Amino acid sequence: MNSKSMAGWIGFGGLIMILLGGLAFFQGLIAVIEDNYYVVSQSGFLVFDVTGWGWTMMIWGIILALVGFALIAGQSWARWVSIVLVSVNLFAQLGFLGNSSYPLWTLLVLTLDIIVLYALIVRWDESQLQLEPRS
Repeated sequence: MNSKSMAGWIGFGGLIMILLGGLAFFQGLIAVIEDNYYVVSQSGFLVFDVTGWGWTMMIWGIILALVGFALIAGQSWARWVSIVLVSVNLFAQLGFLGNSSYPLWTLLVLTLDIIVLYALIVRWDESQLQLEPRS
């Protein structure tokens, strides 16, 4: 692979981050709209208020999308920030959705996180040339 193709991977990672931000935003929006969320467990129904979690996810989604736009714009700081945010998102989604009755949704979000990490980390040295500002 040459550095131009890796710049394409970085752009792809930025687009997927925008998608992940949108997904997180709408997860939060649904949690805010649907004030009480009922989870079926072995011992009955677990009822809890997820409004606070919903607002947190909406803000988190906006942050992910903004950093994704910065990554597409070629900002060098956005690459490190993206790696940290996507890693945190991976564990946050696993912690919340991993215990739910939506395993396919969980696998989709985790797979997208891993694809972004792959796009940003693989062949780091070759893609450095594309992220540096041109004179």
